[in-house]
Amino acid sequence: MPLILTEEQTMLKEAADGFLNEKAPIAHLRKLRDSRDPDGVSRELWRAFGEMGFAGVVIPEARGGSGLGAVEAGVVAEALGRTLTPSPFLGSSVLAATVLKGGSEAQQAAWLPKIASGEAIVSLAVDEGAKHAPARIAASAERSGNGFRLTGAKAMVLDGHVADALIVAARTDEGVGLFLVDPKTAGVGVERTVMVDAHNAARVMLENVEVDAEDLIGSLEDGEARLERALNLGRACAAASLTGAGDEAFRITLEYLRTRQQFGKFIGEFQALQHRAAHLFTELEIAKAAALGALQALDSGREDAAFAVSVAKAKAGRVADLAVQEAVQMHGGVGMTDEFDVGLFMKRVRVLNELLGDAGFHQERVARSHGF
Repeated sequence: MPLILTEEQTMLKEAADGFLNEKAPIAHLRKLRDSRDPDGVSRELWRAFGEMGFAGVVIPEARGGSGLGAVEAGVVAEALGRTLTPSPFLGSSVLAATVLKGGSEAQQAAWLPKIASGEAIVSLAVDEGAKHAPARIAASAERSGNGFRLTGAKAMVLDGHVADALIVAARTDEGVGLFLVDPKTAGVGVERTVMVDAHNAARVMLENVEVDAEDLIGSLEDGEARLERALNLGRACAAASLTGAGDEAFRITLEYLRTRQQFGKFIGEFQALQHRAAHLFTELEIAKAAALGALQALDSGREDAAFAVSVAKAKAGRVADLAVQEAVQMHGGVGMTDEFDVGLFMKRVRVLNELLGDAGFHQERVARSHGF
């Protein structure tokens, strides 16, 4: 399959870029950060996201969504990376929505239309430590009456502090279960954690939290497979956001090279900087191709889709990190001052690299898939 967007996907890209540049440029992030907004996200913007069809990009049309695929989700994620917009998109529209699409009729009817319209935020709670490790879930779900009792703690729950519902991954004797939990339920504690990039996550504590059997999404037998599907789409979208952030940092840097003068010359005329910029351009193009290839693999259901996703996340993370480091260095160090936006991109890339598995995590997945 050609590693290019279709005409319809290109139109979506232009719409997403135009909408975010107008409604949520980097100044939007700065305003939320500097005003110490208690939510750290704009509910009004999230509803506008729903009106534009972005929030329901992977949700079926029958449930109020756009009924599109992984590539289209990646297009929106890349646009968010360019503008650094704090948004529940990755947590709700990608991770949670993918899990809920396999839920019961009642679960789908209750939540998917609300996510698609931007009226609700649903957060997936998986990780429990400093690193992404879905295979080592320790939170437990024990049978209790006609339901389950959940105990444990979760970290890095995207936008969990403003979530209308949580999807908690917990281990049972029969496998990993995915449970819908009301944050207001007795025994649930939620603590907001403002990350270094001024985006939001939360710690979630679960102490003998009682849920009904009907709150289980799918079955215990397919919980791990269902979770892995959602995580793979989330990882590919995170890779797309990394390429968006890296590409925008590169664009800002090129503009600086064209306008900053030193020793009576524009610094972009110095050959050493030209060589570094050319190298970064080629690396960004490779990362974009890897991310798009992974999204296409997910859409086509290829057997090697998980492999392609890990390649994309690792490559995009390394390249975006190079892009922001070069941006700061070519700005002469002042790029790390708050006056310049490239420092904000460096912080966002750092968080995205850790989210859903860093380069080391995905390099190990690639190695294990080849028998090492």
